Amino acid sequence: MNHLALSTIILSFHTVTLGKPLQGIQKTSASGETESHQDDIVYRRRTRRSVMSCTRTCYWPKSRDGLVNIPVKVSAEFSAEERATLAEAMQEFITLTCVKFINHTAEHDYLDINVANHCWSFFGKIGGKQQLGLMKSGCIHKGAIQHELSHALGFIHEHTRSDRDEYVKINWQYVAQGEEENFEKVASLNLGLPYDYASVMHYGAYDFSNTTGRATIVPIPNASIPIGQRLGLSNLDVKKINKLYSCNYCSTVLSNSSGNFSSDNYPSSYPSNVECLWLIRIPQDKVLLKFHVFDLELSPNCTSDYIRIYDGISRNSPILIDKFCGTGQLPIAVAFGSTMLIQFVSDNEATAAKGFTASYTHVKCGGTFTDASGAITSPDFPERYPKNQDCLWIIRAPIGSKISLTMSSFELEDSVNCRYDRLIIHDGSQVGSQVFGPYCGRMEVPALTSTGSFVQIEFQTDVAFEFQGFKLDYSIN
Repeated sequence: MNHLALSTIILSFHTVTLGKPLQGIQKTSASGETESHQDDIVYRRRTRRSVMSCTRTCYWPKSRDGLVNIPVKVSAEFSAEERATLAEAMQEFITLTCVKFINHTAEHDYLDINVANHCWSFFGKIGGKQQLGLMKSGCIHKGAIQHELSHALGFIHEHTRSDRDEYVKINWQYVAQGEEENFEKVASLNLGLPYDYASVMHYGAYDFSNTTGRATIVPIPNASIPIGQRLGLSNLDVKKINKLYSCNYCSTVLSNSSGNFSSDNYPSSYPSNVECLWLIRIPQDKVLLKFHVFDLELSPNCTSDYIRIYDGISRNSPILIDKFCGTGQLPIAVAFGSTMLIQFVSDNEATAAKGFTASYTHVKCGGTFTDASGAITSPDFPERYPKNQDCLWIIRAPIGSKISLTMSSFELEDSVNCRYDRLIIHDGSQVGSQVFGPYCGRMEVPALTSTGSFVQIEFQTDVAFEFQGFKLDYSIN
Protein backbone atom coordinates (compact mmCIF):
# COMPACT_ATOMS: atom_id res chain seq x y z
CA MET A 1 0.00 0.00 0.00
CA ASN A 2 1.34 3.42 -0.96
CA HIS A 3 1.40 6.29 1.51
CA LEU A 4 0.08 9.63 0.30
CA ALA A 5 2.89 11.74 -1.14
CA LEU A 6 2.85 15.50 -1.57
CA SER A 7 5.16 15.32 -4.54
CA THR A 8 2.69 13.35 -6.64
CA ILE A 9 -0.67 14.06 -4.93
CA ILE A 10 -1.77 10.46 -5.24
CA LEU A 11 -5.09 10.86 -3.43
CA SER A 12 -7.68 8.72 -5.13
CA PHE A 13 -11.12 10.22 -5.71
CA HIS A 14 -14.60 9.22 -6.74
CA THR A 15 -17.73 10.91 -7.97
CA VAL A 16 -20.53 11.55 -5.48
CA THR A 17 -24.00 13.01 -5.78
CA LEU A 18 -24.89 15.20 -2.86
CA GLY A 19 -28.46 15.06 -1.70
CA LYS A 20 -30.08 17.63 0.56
CA PRO A 21 -27.36 19.90 1.99
CA LEU A 22 -26.36 19.08 5.54
CA GLN A 23 -27.73 21.46 8.11
CA GLY A 24 -24.96 21.19 10.67
CA ILE A 25 -24.39 17.43 10.89
CA GLN A 26 -26.27 14.63 9.22
CA LYS A 27 -28.44 12.63 11.58
CA THR A 28 -28.43 9.25 9.88
CA SER A 29 -25.98 7.25 7.79
CA ALA A 30 -25.62 3.85 6.23
CA SER A 31 -23.73 2.73 9.31
CA GLY A 32 -26.63 3.37 11.69
CA GLU A 33 -28.45 6.12 13.56
CA THR A 34 -26.20 9.02 14.52
CA GLU A 35 -26.24 12.23 16.54
CA SER A 36 -24.15 15.39 16.44
CA HIS A 37 -22.06 16.77 19.28
CA GLN A 38 -20.14 20.05 19.65
CA ASP A 39 -20.88 21.36 16.17
CA ASP A 40 -18.57 19.14 14.09
CA ILE A 41 -18.44 15.72 15.81
CA VAL A 42 -20.75 12.84 14.90
CA TYR A 43 -21.12 9.76 17.06
CA ARG A 44 -23.28 6.66 16.79
CA ARG A 45 -26.28 6.99 19.08
CA ARG A 46 -25.98 3.51 20.50
CA THR A 47 -22.56 4.41 21.95
CA ARG A 48 -23.83 7.60 23.68
CA ARG A 49 -22.91 6.23 27.09
CA SER A 50 -19.23 6.39 26.21
CA VAL A 51 -19.26 9.39 23.87
CA MET A 52 -15.95 11.28 23.71
CA SER A 53 -14.20 8.44 25.56
CA CYS A 54 -12.85 5.98 23.02
CA THR A 55 -12.29 2.35 23.86
CA ARG A 56 -9.88 0.27 21.81
CA THR A 57 -12.71 -0.62 19.41
CA CYS A 58 -12.96 2.95 18.11
CA TYR A 59 -9.25 3.31 17.35
CA TRP A 60 -7.91 2.45 13.95
CA PRO A 61 -5.93 -0.82 14.18
CA LYS A 62 -2.21 -1.29 13.77
CA SER A 63 -0.75 -3.43 11.04
CA ARG A 64 1.94 -6.01 11.69
CA ASP A 65 4.56 -3.45 10.69
CA GLY A 66 3.44 -1.16 13.55
CA LEU A 67 1.75 1.36 11.25
CA VAL A 68 -1.84 2.59 11.51
CA ASN A 69 -2.93 2.45 7.87
CA ILE A 70 -6.12 4.42 7.19
CA PRO A 71 -7.53 4.08 3.66
CA VAL A 72 -8.90 7.33 2.21
CA LYS A 73 -11.19 8.14 -0.70
CA VAL A 74 -11.65 11.76 -1.79
CA SER A 75 -14.56 13.14 -3.81
CA ALA A 76 -13.91 14.21 -7.40
CA GLU A 77 -15.77 17.43 -6.54
CA PHE A 78 -12.55 18.67 -4.95
CA SER A 79 -10.23 20.41 -7.41
CA ALA A 80 -6.61 19.39 -7.94
CA GLU A 81 -5.55 22.34 -5.77
CA GLU A 82 -7.95 21.30 -3.00
CA ARG A 83 -6.73 17.71 -3.14
CA ALA A 84 -3.16 19.05 -2.85
CA THR A 85 -4.17 20.86 0.34
CA LEU A 86 -5.74 17.64 1.66
CA ALA A 87 -2.54 15.74 0.88
CA GLU A 88 -0.41 18.39 2.62
CA ALA A 89 -2.62 18.19 5.72
CA MET A 90 -2.31 14.40 5.81
CA GLN A 91 1.43 14.50 5.20
CA GLU A 92 2.19 15.94 8.65
CA PHE A 93 0.52 12.87 10.22
CA ILE A 94 2.43 10.58 7.84
CA THR A 95 5.80 12.22 8.55
CA LEU A 96 5.57 12.61 12.32
CA THR A 97 3.42 9.69 13.52
CA CYS A 98 2.71 6.05 12.75
CA VAL A 99 -0.67 7.06 11.26
CA LYS A 100 -0.42 6.61 7.49
CA PHE A 101 -3.20 7.72 5.18
CA ILE A 102 -3.24 5.48 2.12
CA ASN A 103 -5.30 5.26 -1.04
CA HIS A 104 -8.48 3.24 -0.59
CA THR A 105 -8.71 0.18 -2.83
CA ALA A 106 -10.87 -2.68 -1.56
CA GLU A 107 -10.61 -2.16 2.22
CA HIS A 108 -13.86 -2.50 4.18
CA ASP A 109 -13.07 0.30 6.65
CA TYR A 110 -12.09 3.65 5.16
CA LEU A 111 -12.55 7.42 5.30
CA ASP A 112 -14.81 8.85 2.61
CA ILE A 113 -14.08 12.60 2.33
CA ASN A 114 -16.87 14.57 0.65
CA VAL A 115 -17.92 18.13 -0.05
CA ALA A 116 -20.41 19.38 2.57
CA ASN A 117 -21.78 22.68 3.83
CA HIS A 118 -20.13 22.10 7.18
CA CYS A 119 -16.83 20.75 8.57
CA TRP A 120 -17.58 17.50 10.39
CA SER A 121 -16.32 14.05 11.24
CA PHE A 122 -17.33 10.91 13.08
CA PHE A 123 -15.61 10.43 16.41
CA GLY A 124 -13.08 7.62 16.16
CA LYS A 125 -13.39 4.63 13.85
CA ILE A 126 -16.95 3.43 13.26
CA GLY A 127 -16.27 0.77 10.63
CA GLY A 128 -17.20 0.51 6.99
CA LYS A 129 -17.53 3.57 4.79
CA GLN A 130 -16.91 6.42 7.23
CA GLN A 131 -17.83 9.84 5.93
CA LEU A 132 -16.01 13.09 6.70
CA GLY A 133 -17.37 16.40 5.40
CA LEU A 134 -15.43 19.49 4.32
CA MET A 135 -17.00 22.75 3.20
CA LYS A 136 -15.12 24.21 0.23
CA SER A 137 -15.45 27.81 1.34
CA GLY A 138 -14.22 27.34 4.90
CA CYS A 139 -12.63 23.95 5.53
CA ILE A 140 -9.96 23.55 2.86
CA HIS A 141 -7.12 24.74 5.04
CA LYS A 142 -4.42 22.50 6.45
CA GLY A 143 -5.30 22.97 10.11
CA ALA A 144 -9.06 22.69 9.56
CA ILE A 145 -8.60 19.40 7.69
CA GLN A 146 -6.28 18.11 10.41
CA HIS A 147 -8.89 19.08 13.00
CA GLU A 148 -11.51 16.81 11.41
CA LEU A 149 -9.03 14.01 10.74
CA SER A 150 -8.04 14.13 14.43
CA HIS A 151 -11.70 13.65 15.41
CA ALA A 152 -11.71 10.56 13.16
CA LEU A 153 -8.65 9.32 15.06
CA GLY A 154 -10.52 9.66 18.37
CA PHE A 155 -9.54 13.11 19.67
CA ILE A 156 -11.84 15.63 21.34
CA HIS A 157 -11.75 19.42 21.31
CA GLU A 158 -8.91 20.56 23.54
CA HIS A 159 -10.98 23.18 25.35
CA THR A 160 -13.49 20.52 26.47
CA ARG A 161 -11.03 18.15 28.16
CA SER A 162 -11.74 17.30 31.78
CA ASP A 163 -9.11 19.61 33.32
CA ARG A 164 -9.79 22.62 31.10
CA ASP A 165 -11.02 24.88 33.96
CA GLU A 166 -7.43 25.08 35.19
CA TYR A 167 -6.34 26.60 31.88
CA VAL A 168 -9.26 28.48 30.31
CA LYS A 169 -12.34 30.32 31.48
CA ILE A 170 -15.59 29.92 29.54
CA ASN A 171 -17.57 33.16 29.41
CA TRP A 172 -21.00 31.56 29.28
CA GLN A 173 -22.73 34.95 29.10
CA TYR A 174 -21.20 35.49 25.65
CA VAL A 175 -21.94 32.03 24.25
CA ALA A 176 -24.62 32.25 21.54
CA GLN A 177 -27.95 30.69 22.43
CA GLY A 178 -28.11 27.05 21.39
CA GLU A 179 -24.31 26.70 21.14
CA GLU A 180 -23.62 25.87 24.80
CA GLU A 181 -22.84 22.25 23.95
CA ASN A 182 -19.68 23.38 22.17
CA PHE A 183 -18.16 24.31 25.52
CA GLU A 184 -19.27 21.40 27.71
CA LYS A 185 -16.51 19.43 29.41
CA VAL A 186 -16.19 15.72 28.76
CA ALA A 187 -14.74 12.89 30.82
CA SER A 188 -11.62 12.70 28.70
CA LEU A 189 -8.47 10.64 28.78
CA ASN A 190 -5.72 13.27 28.73
CA LEU A 191 -2.86 10.80 28.21
CA GLY A 192 -0.80 12.41 30.95
CA LEU A 193 0.12 15.25 28.59
CA PRO A 194 -0.16 19.01 29.28
CA TYR A 195 -3.04 21.21 28.19
CA ASP A 196 -2.28 22.55 24.73
CA TYR A 197 -3.30 26.11 23.90
CA ALA A 198 -1.61 25.67 20.50
CA SER A 199 -3.54 22.54 19.57
CA VAL A 200 -5.23 22.38 16.20
CA MET A 201 -8.15 20.94 18.22
CA HIS A 202 -8.61 24.13 20.31
CA TYR A 203 -11.41 26.57 19.50
CA GLY A 204 -10.60 30.25 19.03
CA ALA A 205 -11.26 32.92 21.62
CA TYR A 206 -14.34 34.34 19.84
CA ASP A 207 -15.92 31.18 18.46
CA PHE A 208 -19.74 31.12 18.89
CA SER A 209 -19.78 34.53 20.58
CA ASN A 210 -23.09 36.38 20.77
CA THR A 211 -21.37 39.78 21.07
CA THR A 212 -18.77 41.20 18.71
CA GLY A 213 -15.44 41.60 20.47
CA ARG A 214 -16.42 39.48 23.48
CA ALA A 215 -14.45 36.26 23.96
CA THR A 216 -16.13 32.96 24.76
CA ILE A 217 -12.83 31.33 25.80
CA VAL A 218 -10.14 33.15 27.80
CA PRO A 219 -6.80 31.51 28.69
CA ILE A 220 -5.86 31.78 32.37
CA PRO A 221 -3.92 33.22 34.00
CA ASN A 222 -2.54 34.89 30.83
CA ALA A 223 -5.41 35.99 28.60
CA SER A 224 -3.02 36.97 25.79
CA ILE A 225 -2.02 33.39 24.98
CA PRO A 226 -3.09 32.67 21.37
CA ILE A 227 -5.67 29.90 20.87
CA GLY A 228 -7.46 28.44 17.87
CA GLN A 229 -4.59 28.20 15.36
CA ARG A 230 -5.18 26.22 12.16
CA LEU A 231 -1.67 26.36 10.67
CA GLY A 232 -0.86 22.72 11.40
CA LEU A 233 -0.44 20.07 14.07
CA SER A 234 1.14 21.37 17.26
CA ASN A 235 3.98 19.59 18.98
CA LEU A 236 1.58 18.23 21.61
CA ASP A 237 -0.92 17.18 18.93
CA VAL A 238 1.82 14.96 17.53
CA LYS A 239 2.76 13.62 20.96
CA LYS A 240 -0.89 12.80 21.71
CA ILE A 241 -1.28 10.84 18.48
CA ASN A 242 1.94 8.94 19.06
CA LYS A 243 0.98 8.15 22.65
CA LEU A 244 -2.63 7.13 21.94
CA TYR A 245 -1.57 4.85 19.10
CA SER A 246 1.65 3.62 20.81
CA CYS A 247 3.82 4.93 17.97
CA ASN A 248 7.53 4.49 18.58
CA TYR A 249 8.26 7.84 16.95
CA CYS A 250 10.66 10.58 18.05
CA SER A 251 9.04 13.66 16.49
CA THR A 252 9.02 17.36 17.37
CA VAL A 253 7.21 20.31 15.80
CA LEU A 254 8.91 23.72 16.03
CA SER A 255 6.35 26.36 15.06
CA ASN A 256 7.68 29.63 16.49
CA SER A 257 9.36 32.15 14.20
CA SER A 258 12.72 31.22 15.75
CA GLY A 259 14.05 28.75 18.29
CA ASN A 260 16.67 26.21 19.36
CA PHE A 261 16.90 22.43 19.58
CA SER A 262 19.52 19.75 20.18
CA SER A 263 20.11 16.02 19.96
CA ASP A 264 18.93 13.90 22.88
CA ASN A 265 21.15 13.96 26.00
CA TYR A 266 23.30 16.85 24.74
CA PRO A 267 26.01 17.67 25.91
CA SER A 268 26.38 14.02 26.90
CA SER A 269 26.66 11.44 24.13
CA TYR A 270 23.48 10.80 22.17
CA PRO A 271 21.71 7.41 22.42
CA SER A 272 22.24 4.64 19.90
CA ASN A 273 19.66 3.18 17.55
CA VAL A 274 17.40 6.21 17.29
CA GLU A 275 15.72 8.16 14.52
CA CYS A 276 14.37 11.58 15.41
CA LEU A 277 12.60 14.21 13.31
CA TRP A 278 12.20 17.94 13.83
CA LEU A 279 9.65 19.71 11.64
CA ILE A 280 10.29 23.45 11.50
CA ARG A 281 7.17 25.30 10.38
CA ILE A 282 7.50 29.07 10.70
CA PRO A 283 4.58 31.47 10.12
CA GLN A 284 6.14 33.15 7.06
CA ASP A 285 9.32 33.73 5.04
CA LYS A 286 12.03 31.07 4.56
CA VAL A 287 13.62 28.86 7.22
CA LEU A 288 17.28 29.52 8.07
CA LEU A 289 18.94 26.69 10.04
CA LYS A 290 22.35 26.97 11.71
CA PHE A 291 24.26 24.39 13.75
CA HIS A 292 26.37 25.76 16.60
CA VAL A 293 27.89 22.47 17.75
CA PHE A 294 28.15 19.44 15.51
CA ASP A 295 29.79 16.23 16.71
CA LEU A 296 28.52 12.99 15.16
CA GLU A 297 30.40 9.71 14.77
CA LEU A 298 32.39 9.78 11.54
CA SER A 299 31.94 6.85 9.14
CA PRO A 300 32.52 6.26 5.40
CA ASN A 301 29.72 8.06 3.52
CA CYS A 302 28.12 8.75 6.92
CA THR A 303 26.51 5.30 6.93
CA SER A 304 26.44 5.04 10.75
CA ASP A 305 25.20 8.27 12.36
CA TYR A 306 24.07 11.30 10.36
CA ILE A 307 21.70 14.21 9.90
CA ARG A 308 19.75 14.80 6.71
CA ILE A 309 17.83 18.02 5.96
CA TYR A 310 14.79 18.24 3.67
CA ASP A 311 13.24 21.28 2.00
CA GLY A 312 9.64 20.62 3.04
CA ILE A 313 7.51 18.53 5.40
CA SER A 314 8.31 15.00 4.26
CA ARG A 315 11.17 12.67 3.45
CA ASN A 316 9.98 12.86 -0.16
CA SER A 317 10.89 16.57 -0.22
CA PRO A 318 14.08 17.78 -1.95
CA ILE A 319 17.23 17.20 0.10
CA LEU A 320 19.15 20.29 1.23
CA ILE A 321 21.92 18.44 3.09
CA ASP A 322 22.35 14.70 2.62
CA LYS A 323 23.93 12.47 5.29
CA PHE A 324 26.24 14.83 7.14
CA CYS A 325 28.43 13.53 9.98
CA GLY A 326 31.77 13.98 11.76
CA THR A 327 33.04 17.25 13.24
CA GLY A 328 34.49 20.45 11.87
CA GLN A 329 32.27 22.23 9.40
CA LEU A 330 28.95 23.41 10.80
CA PRO A 331 26.04 22.68 8.46
CA ILE A 332 23.85 25.60 7.47
CA ALA A 333 20.77 25.52 5.25
CA VAL A 334 18.06 27.83 3.94
CA ALA A 335 14.75 26.39 2.79
CA PHE A 336 12.95 27.68 -0.29
CA GLY A 337 9.79 27.92 1.84
CA SER A 338 8.52 28.12 5.42
CA THR A 339 9.05 24.45 6.33
CA MET A 340 12.12 22.29 6.86
CA LEU A 341 12.50 18.71 8.12
CA ILE A 342 15.60 17.57 10.01
CA GLN A 343 16.26 13.84 10.37
CA PHE A 344 18.81 12.47 12.86
CA VAL A 345 19.79 8.78 12.74
CA SER A 346 22.18 6.81 14.93
CA ASP A 347 23.09 3.15 14.51
CA ASN A 348 23.10 0.48 17.22
CA GLU A 349 26.71 1.11 18.25
CA ALA A 350 27.40 3.28 21.31
CA THR A 351 29.44 6.42 20.71
CA ALA A 352 31.20 9.12 22.69
CA ALA A 353 30.10 11.83 20.24
CA LYS A 354 28.07 14.64 21.82
CA GLY A 355 25.58 15.30 19.05
CA PHE A 356 24.52 18.80 18.05
CA THR A 357 22.85 22.06 18.97
CA ALA A 358 21.09 24.16 16.35
CA SER A 359 18.98 27.25 16.01
CA TYR A 360 16.52 28.39 13.37
CA THR A 361 15.10 31.72 12.29
CA HIS A 362 13.77 33.22 9.05
CA VAL A 363 14.93 35.30 6.10
CA LYS A 364 12.82 37.03 3.49
CA CYS A 365 14.59 35.41 0.56
CA GLY A 366 17.26 32.83 -0.13
CA GLY A 367 17.72 29.11 -0.55
CA THR A 368 20.20 26.23 -0.65
CA PHE A 369 21.81 25.24 -3.95
CA THR A 370 23.38 21.82 -4.53
CA ASP A 371 23.36 21.50 -8.34
CA ALA A 372 26.72 21.30 -10.11
CA SER A 373 26.22 24.80 -11.52
CA GLY A 374 23.69 27.60 -11.45
CA ALA A 375 23.06 31.27 -10.80
CA ILE A 376 21.95 33.28 -7.79
CA THR A 377 20.22 36.59 -8.43
CA SER A 378 18.86 39.42 -6.32
CA PRO A 379 15.05 39.40 -6.00
CA ASP A 380 13.27 40.42 -9.24
CA PHE A 381 16.54 40.60 -11.23
CA PRO A 382 17.00 42.07 -13.85
CA GLU A 383 14.33 44.44 -12.55
CA ARG A 384 15.11 46.62 -9.54
CA TYR A 385 15.30 44.73 -6.25
CA PRO A 386 12.76 45.51 -3.48
CA LYS A 387 13.47 47.58 -0.41
CA ASN A 388 14.04 46.11 3.05
CA GLN A 389 15.39 42.72 1.99
CA ASP A 390 17.36 40.26 4.12
CA CYS A 391 18.51 37.32 1.99
CA LEU A 392 20.83 34.38 2.51
CA TRP A 393 21.83 31.78 -0.06
CA ILE A 394 23.88 28.66 0.63
CA ILE A 395 25.87 26.77 -1.98
CA ARG A 396 26.81 23.28 -0.76
CA ALA A 397 29.24 21.03 -2.60
CA PRO A 398 30.16 17.39 -1.89
CA ILE A 399 32.96 16.92 0.65
CA GLY A 400 36.29 17.43 -1.13
CA SER A 401 34.83 19.66 -3.84
CA LYS A 402 35.20 23.43 -4.19
CA ILE A 403 32.88 26.18 -5.40
CA SER A 404 33.82 28.78 -8.02
CA LEU A 405 31.97 32.12 -8.12
CA THR A 406 31.81 34.66 -10.94
CA MET A 407 29.80 37.89 -10.81
CA SER A 408 28.27 38.61 -14.25
CA SER A 409 26.18 41.68 -13.31
CA PHE A 410 26.37 43.96 -10.27
CA GLU A 411 24.70 47.27 -9.37
CA LEU A 412 23.67 48.22 -5.83
CA GLU A 413 23.15 51.51 -4.04
CA ASP A 414 26.51 53.14 -3.39
CA SER A 415 27.41 54.30 0.13
CA VAL A 416 30.38 54.67 2.45
CA ASN A 417 31.31 51.26 3.89
CA CYS A 418 28.26 49.86 2.05
CA ARG A 419 26.11 50.66 5.05
CA TYR A 420 22.80 50.73 3.15
CA ASP A 421 22.61 47.97 0.51
CA ARG A 422 25.37 45.35 0.45
CA LEU A 423 26.52 41.91 -0.64
CA ILE A 424 28.79 39.77 1.55
CA ILE A 425 30.34 36.37 0.70
CA HIS A 426 31.44 33.88 3.38
CA ASP A 427 33.92 31.13 2.49
CA GLY A 428 32.53 28.41 4.74
CA SER A 429 30.04 27.98 7.54
CA GLN A 430 32.31 28.44 10.56
CA VAL A 431 32.19 31.53 12.77
CA GLY A 432 35.75 32.35 11.73
CA SER A 433 35.29 31.69 8.00
CA GLN A 434 36.88 34.21 5.63
CA VAL A 435 34.59 37.06 4.59
CA PHE A 436 34.69 38.86 1.24
CA GLY A 437 33.05 42.27 0.99
CA PRO A 438 30.89 44.09 1.71
CA TYR A 439 30.27 45.05 -1.91
CA CYS A 440 27.97 47.81 -3.14
CA GLY A 441 27.59 50.42 -5.88
CA ARG A 442 29.40 49.27 -9.01
CA MET A 443 32.32 47.66 -7.22
CA GLU A 444 34.20 44.92 -9.00
CA VAL A 445 33.45 41.62 -7.29
CA PRO A 446 36.43 39.35 -8.02
CA ALA A 447 36.05 35.74 -9.09
CA LEU A 448 36.43 33.49 -6.04
CA THR A 449 37.04 29.82 -5.31
CA SER A 450 36.07 28.39 -1.94
CA THR A 451 38.47 26.56 0.33
CA GLY A 452 35.79 24.07 1.38
CA SER A 453 32.36 22.80 0.45
CA PHE A 454 30.17 25.64 1.78
CA VAL A 455 29.66 29.21 0.60
CA GLN A 456 27.20 31.74 2.05
CA ILE A 457 25.96 34.81 0.16
CA GLU A 458 24.27 37.56 2.17
CA PHE A 459 22.27 40.36 0.55
CA GLN A 460 20.67 43.19 2.50
CA THR A 461 18.82 46.33 1.42
CA ASP A 462 17.45 49.25 3.39
CA VAL A 463 14.19 51.19 3.12
CA ALA A 464 15.23 53.60 0.34
CA PHE A 465 16.40 53.39 -3.28
CA GLU A 466 16.35 50.38 -5.56
CA PHE A 467 18.81 49.23 -8.22
CA GLN A 468 19.11 46.39 -10.69
CA GLY A 469 20.97 44.10 -8.29
CA PHE A 470 23.23 41.22 -9.24
CA LYS A 471 23.66 37.89 -10.95
CA LEU A 472 26.25 35.52 -9.46
CA ASP A 473 27.18 32.38 -11.40
CA TYR A 474 28.63 29.36 -9.59
CA SER A 475 30.05 25.98 -10.45
CA ILE A 476 31.13 23.06 -8.28
CA ASN A 477 34.49 21.55 -9.18
